[in-house]
Amino acid sequence: MYMTNIYIYNICAPKSLILCCFSLLGLIGGSSLLLSLQIALQDFNLSSEVNRAELSWMDCALKCVALLVLLGCAFSKISASLVKDDYEHCKNTVNKWASSSPDLEVKEEKHRLQDLLFFLHVPRTGGRTYFHCFLRKLYSSSLECPRSYDKLRFDPSKHNCRLLVTHDDYSMMSRLPMEKTSVVTILRNPIDRVFSTYEFSIEVAARFLVHPNLTSVARMAGRLRSKQGGVSTLDIWPWKYLVPWMREDLFARRDARELQGLYSRSNDSYNMEHTVMPLHEYINDPIARDIIHNGATFQIAGLTNNSYLAEAHEVRRCVLKHQTLGEYVLEVAKKRLDNMLYVGLTDDHRESATMFANVVGAQVISQKIASNYSKNPVDDDISEESSSPEYHQNSSTDQNASKISAAQIINAKNEHMTVGRLMEAYETCISSLRRTQKQRRTASLKRISPANFSKEARLDVPEVVLQQIKSLNILDMELYRYAQSSFSKQHKQMMQQLKLQEKDIKFDDPYSAASRNFLLFAISIILLLLFIGLFVKRRRTLKLKL
Repeated sequence: MYMTNIYIYNICAPKSLILCCFSLLGLIGGSSLLLSLQIALQDFNLSSEVNRAELSWMDCALKCVALLVLLGCAFSKISASLVKDDYEHCKNTVNKWASSSPDLEVKEEKHRLQDLLFFLHVPRTGGRTYFHCFLRKLYSSSLECPRSYDKLRFDPSKHNCRLLVTHDDYSMMSRLPMEKTSVVTILRNPIDRVFSTYEFSIEVAARFLVHPNLTSVARMAGRLRSKQGGVSTLDIWPWKYLVPWMREDLFARRDARELQGLYSRSNDSYNMEHTVMPLHEYINDPIARDIIHNGATFQIAGLTNNSYLAEAHEVRRCVLKHQTLGEYVLEVAKKRLDNMLYVGLTDDHRESATMFANVVGAQVISQKIASNYSKNPVDDDISEESSSPEYHQNSSTDQNASKISAAQIINAKNEHMTVGRLMEAYETCISSLRRTQKQRRTASLKRISPANFSKEARLDVPEVVLQQIKSLNILDMELYRYAQSSFSKQHKQMMQQLKLQEKDIKFDDPYSAASRNFLLFAISIILLLLFIGLFVKRRRTLKLKL
């Protein structure tokens, strides 16, 4: 011990460096390190008595290693201290955000449709189907907020802006009249949503493989943008990040494949590294961790990388770095779901569509009836329509609905819209939409053959990858279970209400009452005629006997 201390402090480092290092260790490590510093200084005073020429090169190496170990201890303690300080900072930041988040109290009138309907579209949940096959049957294009999916062009102050459909997160509510806005959304099993996101980002990126290189792609995109001036998939979150990422990857793999003559021998479409990025590589990329995983929870909490909130970036950083803080975000997301007018489930497609038609569609139709009646009930068809048993009249419909003309709200092409007819139109629309999507998907996947994404191909994905997806989406898994429970309760309540309405219709419908009265009258006439016939026949029999 005595000789080692002499070697370390006398040969391998100047006295100033020794003092600096051990002073730092003493400040961090406490009394034990201070004691080591005192011993070192005592040993140093004795170093003049040792003949330096007798020390070997091996001794010097040992001294240097010992010094590095001591410095490593110092840095590790510094790092531990910084991590602890960062955790406390993050915990305070996330807690402050969660506590100050608006719209956490359960609304008393959450089941009533307000002036503005905000469809918070979580990517790859089937929201596009609802938009085209439900909402566009209920709202005319003049009532849509301008180019909802492109937040840079969104103008909530537009006159008669009644429908907003967007991939923007819940922070959009900061730009909307909160008390006059109803929110609806759809959630999907997180594992299926990750699969679908992976497949769609590659599908869209593959459309660009008709070009020889990325330079050609950029030129084409610039020409189209200057001519059309519209919004493409590449302008919409999250595809404006995911598609370019996959596009560059597909071109790089194609170039390498052609240059080296390599072709994938795997039969697993989700693990063809020479053709497309394998799924296991995709889900572990920093881009996927930032945008895709727990995406539904972050979107409903208003914390995506597309958020309007100034503090969103720091809160996201803290939650991604310290996973235990995700509980704060999860609780906020659950409370947001509780306050929504409607929460559907992609996996319960039929039940979700029926609920949407009866919960949302019925109230939009009711607003049309109220609007027509309060504005100018001159059309006889309106009175007939309002008496239809399929209409769900909302007794507390907002008075502002009278400002919107019936022709604007319902785009029924001179047909009377009802919940039943809305569902029929939905079924027809969704069949056509699915055919179009399938054709486009097939054309895109041909460019990355033999990769062919399908539900059957997903069965070949190893269990270890599926478990990894689950672990990367813990918040979304919990939020989805919560949504399933809430959906089950709401669906049960809706079915009970429909049964009660059917009973009320049977007794309250004037047409049914008139039919019953007519039937009773007819039966009375028949009985009377039978009685008269029997009476006449009996009189004739008596006369014959006499």
